[in-house]
Amino acid sequence: MRQKLATVLCSIAALCLIAGSAWADTITIKGSTTVLPIAQKVAEAYMQQFPDVKITLSGGGSGNGIKALIDGSTDIADSSRFIKDKEVKLAIEKGRYPVPFAVAYDCIVPVVHPDNPITNITSMQLKDIYMGKIKNWREIGGPDRPIVVISRDTSSGTYEVWEEKVMQKERVFPAALLQASNGAIVQAVSKNPNAIGYIGIGYIDGTVKGLMVDRVAGTPESTLNGTYPISRALYMFTQGWPVGDTLNFINFVVHPEKGQKYVKDAGFVPLY
Repeated sequence: MRQKLATVLCSIAALCLIAGSAWADTITIKGSTTVLPIAQKVAEAYMQQFPDVKITLSGGGSGNGIKALIDGSTDIADSSRFIKDKEVKLAIEKGRYPVPFAVAYDCIVPVVHPDNPITNITSMQLKDIYMGKIKNWREIGGPDRPIVVISRDTSSGTYEVWEEKVMQKERVFPAALLQASNGAIVQAVSKNPNAIGYIGIGYIDGTVKGLMVDRVAGTPESTLNGTYPISRALYMFTQGWPVGDTLNFINFVVHPEKGQKYVKDAGFVPLY
């Protein structure tokens, strides 16, 4: 709760700032595929309001976004996890000072094919499946079929949150099939009745079925009140305290009546 409060306060503080006089005209955003739908919707709305500003967007994962921030090739790094100590150290060594802004909340939901009769799974069962200990759906009350385990690659912030909150620092077993994005996991699970994967709540659609975890469904309410066990804040990091167009854009993203309505439209959980 303290971390959530701190990140929200950090975002609210941005609303009180006055944009600097140096306008960048172009804003580059790279990083998390989870945050990407939010960034796309907000960027489109922002460019309609400020047509002289061009925003370029790309995914690639949270780790790659933060790496781009450190090497100076992006103005904003989208990340579905908080920056690591070693990344902060590397950034400071290069004269860069990443500043975090919480822009939304999310929960990571395990998903299966719609034909799978399973509706609930425990945290321990998830861990055992992703460690390769549980190999057949029959072992947890499902059909007699082998489980096809699908995971995110290690550059993904979603993977790192999954590793922390579900795997409890244990590694996903080597036979798991790795995908580079939430969308790729949705596509893979939707085509395989034996598969299980995990995605941000904003990516759930009719082609996959979200599972409850420990009898709690992943919803905006359970994310905000802390009852859903795999929830997190989503961030945008800037190179030092933002100025000009970058500051104006961050203020737009966290504004309750501006960018935050697009967070909800993207299927994620607004800050307020």
